[in-house]
Amino acid sequence: MRSDVTKLFGWAARADRLGMNALRAGLIVVLVWIGALKVAPYEADGIVPFVANSPFMSFFYESPAAEYLSYMNKEGQLIAANRAWHEANHTYSFALGLGAVIVGLGVLVAAHWWRPAVGAVGSFLVVGMSFVTLSFLVTTPETWVPNLGDAHHGFPYLSGRGRLVVKDVIMLGAALVTMADSAKAHLARSSTRAG
Repeated sequence: MRSDVTKLFGWAARADRLGMNALRAGLIVVLVWIGALKVAPYEADGIVPFVANSPFMSFFYESPAAEYLSYMNKEGQLIAANRAWHEANHTYSFALGLGAVIVGLGVLVAAHWWRPAVGAVGSFLVVGMSFVTLSFLVTTPETWVPNLGDAHHGFPYLSGRGRLVVKDVIMLGAALVTMADSAKAHLARSSTRAG
């Protein structure tokens, strides 16, 4: 029994490269998929509270932050007047640009397998993006359960949007690990070429 457990731990100890590749691939899938979805109006509508309330991004929109509350479509819902408001607000053009950046970050992270230095830069940029996304917990009122009568509201009660944002802690950790791994691979290649 003890030798079986030791073998299992031995296999687990050797799975670090498999784990690193799975972590990197997962990061790439999330970035490319979420970035690509920014072309869909429902996804663009969904990020409006984050962007409108952010001191770093609100200038991309035409309308003041509180105004969007009257023009939000639920996922899968189409209200033409709301869609027109979002077009005038630059919601969709901003989302297209953001989506392109996020997909681009995924491509940079994927470059690790060919150009580790590029992968390291991509992961570093994802670290920065994660900090910006996590700042939404402070700037976006919709990340917390509103006070609608229940005793459980405000901090620490994350709303659906808040639960979505807090997951970026995992993306931050994954990007730090893949950044370090890509940097090590780049340095190893550089020293092999130099030697």
